Amino acid sequence: MPRSRRKPRRKPLSEINVTPIVDVMLVLLIVFMVAAPLMVVGIPVDLPKTGAAPMREEVEPLTISIRADGQTYLQDEDIALSDLITRMSAILGENREARVYVRADGHADYALVADVMARLQQAGFRHIGLVTEPLES
Repeated sequence: MPRSRRKPRRKPLSEINVTPIVDVMLVLLIVFMVAAPLMVVGIPVDLPKTGAAPMREEVEPLTISIRADGQTYLQDEDIALSDLITRMSAILGENREARVYVRADGHADYALVADVMARLQQAGFRHIGLVTEPLES
């Protein structure tokens, strides 16, 4: 029987090509770097302008936003004023030392802003701050 000339069989390649994985990871990294600053509290509020210096925070505080039409938000979720303290207590537990920021529209009803701050104080929150925009130079 004559010997047939066959090509020698190649051994299967057992190495993983990581170049496509690295490419995908770099694209995801860039997408998240661009998208991360856009994931800030997204309630449109026309903040009043003051000369106060910006504060530097390492931990993101709870933010209550009050729009000009009186709608109230906890972080970026619409919330009824009667449920505000209950929801905050559920989030923070017994930690009444956490910072709570109130972002109120400059045209919001002053009585509503005062009511929110009074409810927070009555619930035991002591570190309440008002968020404003810096004055333009």
